[in-house]
Amino acid sequence: MKKSIFAVAALCMVSATAATAGEKAGDSTPAQDLEKYRSFFMKRFPGVPLQEFANGVNAVSPANRENWEAIEEFPPYEPMIEEGKALWEKPFANGKTYSACFAEGPGQRKNYPYWDANRKMVVTMEMAVNECRTANGEKPLKYKKGAITRLTAYMAYMSRGQKTDVKVPMNDSGAVAAYNDGKSFYFARRGQLNFSCAQCHLESAGQRVRTNVLSPSLGHTTGWPVYRSKWGDLGTLHRRFGGCNKQVRAKPFKAQGKEYRNLEYFLTHMSNGIEYNGPSARQ
Repeated sequence: MKKSIFAVAALCMVSATAATAGEKAGDSTPAQDLEKYRSFFMKRFPGVPLQEFANGVNAVSPANRENWEAIEEFPPYEPMIEEGKALWEKPFANGKTYSACFAEGPGQRKNYPYWDANRKMVVTMEMAVNECRTANGEKPLKYKKGAITRLTAYMAYMSRGQKTDVKVPMNDSGAVAAYNDGKSFYFARRGQLNFSCAQCHLESAGQRVRTNVLSPSLGHTTGWPVYRSKWGDLGTLHRRFGGCNKQVRAKPFKAQGKEYRNLEYFLTHMSNGIEYNGPSARQ
């Protein structure tokens, strides 16, 4: 098993220089990464269908799944979806609503994150929400918790069933560099504990750290925003990224900063083909 783990890491890992400069000779492509990454998890957890990975740790831990199914009978995030719907429909001071920015309506999860070729950057759904607000004369929302989680919970709920399909345009060196930067972040060790994302959620997925079962990173991006029992509230994906960095005693990066947006770009691409099912509940 160790050999196959490090084979995947070797195929996916790029140096900091390569992540900055874009794809170089010998680097694996996003399509190749996706094939190896998905194959690894399907072999690691035989019998778990691809779509089940949208349920995180509950897909691979029977005990966690039992507790989760009990919680989902009366979802703690349900009232927050209604709050989000009210925010979506509430006019801005100029009389417009979010519909002025999101022509397809609230079911927008399938469109994010994406590479904006004009601005040379990854754009996430939370960023698009705040850009809509500022374009209409409103103050931006905080990115980790609060109102933005209510609004995106409603948008995620209206997007349930849409499949993840993040494109990395190979003819755009900036897009490839952003993807490789997120990939490099995933495999890079950091913090006083010298851990990487991959060590917990690839190499040790399904194993225990004290009383917690480590979730597989396949499908990690499909259920956000998430209601965590630890938080007693909804939180965004970037809030969780920051929490993971703190757990390995590393200084977290800014929510919606380049580092976390590129990480989201990589991780979401690695979940291509899996349906979105946010918001969701986790321990």
